[in-house]
Amino acid sequence: VQLQASGGGLAQPGGSLRLSCAASGFAFDTFAIAWFRQTPGKEREGVSCINIFDGTHYTASVKDQFTISRDNAKNTAHLQMNSLKPEDTAVYYCAAVTMCGLGAIGKVYFDSWGQGTQVTVSS
Repeated sequence: VQLQASGGGLAQPGGSLRLSCAASGFAFDTFAIAWFRQTPGKEREGVSCINIFDGTHYTASVKDQFTISRDNAKNTAHLQMNSLKPEDTAVYYCAAVTMCGLGAIGKVYFDSWGQGTQVTVSS
C-alpha cells in the first residue's frame, strides 16, 4: 500500500497550487480520501476529504478556498488550493480514511505520513 502526495512548492499569497495524491496497493475507489496538513509544533489537521460518492467535507478555514477531487480511473486525488495564505504553509499529506461526511473525517486506514509535500506561502 502506498500513498504519495506531491505538487507542493512555493506560492505567493493569493496564488494557487494543485496537490496530487497517487495511490497504489489497495482498492482506491472503495475508500474515502482525505488531505491533512501539519506545521512544526502543531497537531496534524484534517483539511478536506472526499467519499466514494464524491461527497466532500472541508475544514472551516479552507472552505470556499480549496477543492478536493478524485479520479478513480487513475487512483489519484487532488487538492486545488486557491487564494493561498501564509497560514496555509504546512506539509500536506493524503490518506485513505474510514469515512467522509457529516462534517467529519474518519479514522486513517492508510497514510502517507512519510511522503508529504511542503507548501510554503510567502512573498
